[in-house]
Amino acid sequence: MDDAVQEVFVACFREGGVLARARPEPGGFRAFLFGVIRNVALHLERTRARRDRKQEVGVADRDAPDEEPSASRAYDRAYARAVMQEAARVMAARAQVAGTAARRRVEILRLRFQEGLPIREIARLWQCDAIELHREHAKAAREFKSALRIVVGLSERCAPDRLEQECKRLLDLLAG
Repeated sequence: MDDAVQEVFVACFREGGVLARARPEPGGFRAFLFGVIRNVALHLERTRARRDRKQEVGVADRDAPDEEPSASRAYDRAYARAVMQEAARVMAARAQVAGTAARRRVEILRLRFQEGLPIREIARLWQCDAIELHREHAKAAREFKSALRIVVGLSERCAPDRLEQECKRLLDLLAG
């Protein structure tokens, strides 16, 4: 993994490297970087496969599963986590301005998703009505989705309908 990361940096920053040839694309920088990572990963996998075949003389490796989709999915999930963390920071910053109730909703989401506590347990800890806390959780989810739209909109620069699809795709990546 460390070699792959180093190879990506070399591909990007060497003189005449991929960053020097980069042009604005429809998918934005994320799609560009994914392409670079994918190409480096494929190169390293082919190199490793050739080395392994030389070591295992006479053993065919044609039936080995293709690992590219799992590498792609791992990249997408890591990207989705980073976007969610940035959306949480945006939501928290907005809550600082909005007041105590908004900050409390940020805390509800933190307890729910980072600590893994169910709403009824949070209600018990806070000694409040679980039904009302469910309402606040729903409001917090809407506020988070608003923050997520801001983050995705800034990074993807896409049409509003595409923005909704990308938000859903990112959430689905982390759910499954």
